[in-house]
Amino acid sequence: MIDRLKRFFSQDAQGIVRDSEQKSEHDVLVAVCALFLEMAGIDETFSPEETESILAILKEKYGLSPGHAEALVAEARKELDESVDLWQFSHLINQHYSAEEKQQVIEILWRIVFIDGKMDRYEHYLMRKLRSLLRVSHDQLIAAKLKVLESSENN
Repeated sequence: MIDRLKRFFSQDAQGIVRDSEQKSEHDVLVAVCALFLEMAGIDETFSPEETESILAILKEKYGLSPGHAEALVAEARKELDESVDLWQFSHLINQHYSAEEKQQVIEILWRIVFIDGKMDRYEHYLMRKLRSLLRVSHDQLIAAKLKVLESSENN
């Protein structure tokens, strides 16, 4: 009976039993996705291009199927709506991601910023805030920005 209860409480919404490592990986991915969604919506216009870009990033970078990517976005959006601030997401990322992995997240955030070709003051504010929350140096932030801008000029 106790084993059944443990299994029940370790299931996700689809009824899949996850061990603690898989759950933490999933939780970190939800946290990363929540930051992507926050950046995409901070300027109060969440365009279809931003949605498609986030889904493409989740599929390419994290190897998710289209269905899993959409489910992750829905779960991250729910978590974001229920959150008071971004600390809970950044804290989880800081616990589980290396400096290099956080640098990659910052680069993706810059890609999301420049989907529309410009950065507004809200996006600028959020990038500075996330730099601090993710414990990334100013130099790393600027290097990631330049890398994204250079790659967009070459395409």
